[in-house]
Amino acid sequence: MSCKILAVGEVLWDLLPTGKQLGGAPANFTFHCRSLGALARLVTRVGDDDLGRQVLERFRLLGLPTEMVQVDPTWPTGTVTVTLSADGQPRFTIHEHVAWDRIAADEADLAAAREADAVYFGSLAQRSESARQAIRSLVSAARPGAIRVFDVNLRAPFIDRDVIAESLELADVLKLNDSELPELAAMFDLPAGVREAMEELARRFSLSLVALTRGVNGSLLLADGQWSDHPGRPAEVSDTIGAGDAFTACLVVGLLADRSLDAINSHANEVAAFVCSQPGGTPAIPDALKRPFEDSATD
Repeated sequence: MSCKILAVGEVLWDLLPTGKQLGGAPANFTFHCRSLGALARLVTRVGDDDLGRQVLERFRLLGLPTEMVQVDPTWPTGTVTVTLSADGQPRFTIHEHVAWDRIAADEADLAAAREADAVYFGSLAQRSESARQAIRSLVSAARPGAIRVFDVNLRAPFIDRDVIAESLELADVLKLNDSELPELAAMFDLPAGVREAMEELARRFSLSLVALTRGVNGSLLLADGQWSDHPGRPAEVSDTIGAGDAFTACLVVGLLADRSLDAINSHANEVAAFVCSQPGGTPAIPDALKRPFEDSATD
């Protein structure tokens, strides 16, 4: 079995103390989906500059398609200055007025969205009105039965309640982490308990699945009233960049392959722990951690 996944959103260079790494949650997600065997593509935008050309070259080296990477004639390729805390947690300075703020949706992109089995989008790339409209048009183009995956990525000062609410209305699946849940709880007046807040999000926005990642404490999934609670996998942390994106890729691939909720949760934690042990957000996933689609329904 194979599946088609379309992601839309930012690609950028994370400017780490050790050098630059390809980044952006949608780009990391697309890479990990392809590592797991999916036919994944990314609609994004880079500048007509050296950093943009380096993105295209890195995509080719990583085996990522480039036909949906738009090139902006005037705005530069996105960059994020990253510093790391003692425990490997990243701190981001996200630079504005960059190419991915002007993502567009042309007919080829819309056709890809209509053919996709899943469409993935986030909140950060919606900080500009033009990109927001393009992203929503692509998500709205998804066919009935396709999964619409919203990955909350709350990065101050680019947090807008209306953007989050409208994205939740578009989505079937929500992925967020344990620092983002309290922010959504305050934003939408959710119950105080973790499970109660997740249940209310699912109910209020008609979500088929809510996935909460908790760092070293694993993850909690809620799907159609059923829970899966995983304690996490130990890892010697290099940095945590891209771990959540790898988790989301495993989640989406697992859902499309009709794996059980517990099997999805276990696999996603294994892969996320590995990514934490490596520098940057796109390390090569070992074959032992990959799951072929064909082994799906019996897990």
